[in-house]
Amino acid sequence: MSTASRALLRWQFDLTWSLFEYHLDRLEPADFLWEPAAHCWTMRRGPGGWTPDWADTEPDPIPVPTLGWVTWHVGWWWTVAMDQLGGRPARQRADVQWPGPGEPAVAWLRGLRTEWLELLDRLTDADLDGIAPFPWQDDPAHTVTHTVGWVNAELMKNVAEIGQLRLLRAAGRP
Repeated sequence: MSTASRALLRWQFDLTWSLFEYHLDRLEPADFLWEPAAHCWTMRRGPGGWTPDWADTEPDPIPVPTLGWVTWHVGWWWTVAMDQLGGRPARQRADVQWPGPGEPAVAWLRGLRTEWLELLDRLTDADLDGIAPFPWQDDPAHTVTHTVGWVNAELMKNVAEIGQLRLLRAAGRP
């Protein structure tokens, strides 16, 4: 991977994160569990902590996620990506614990960002050109560089969802 490609991926990540910070700085605890529709997925508090609504096959219609669910989802896929790229066994979905609404979730996401950047800084060009273990299950057509690009795209999509949910709630959508 060239230095220019590495710089472009980092620039793209930093741009996406700067857009995310705009919303992270404005999130209120009540934003996280606000249900934007009758048919939605959210986080449920139980004796062992928070549990996401989930289905092993994509439901039809697809539920509208709460902001809390989206933040848990970011934490889940990002944690698994870092486990894979860091050479660790990937955690299962149930093992990725959402810390709860408000500042705990915001601090968790910012911590994941720090962890991600530290991981990226450790990757060599040879690492980036290697076969990606995630999310393509060792498909030789996809490299670790593809995974880094996928993280940027997935984060951008989730940042847009979080921003839209925050704006809808702030606008007084019932």
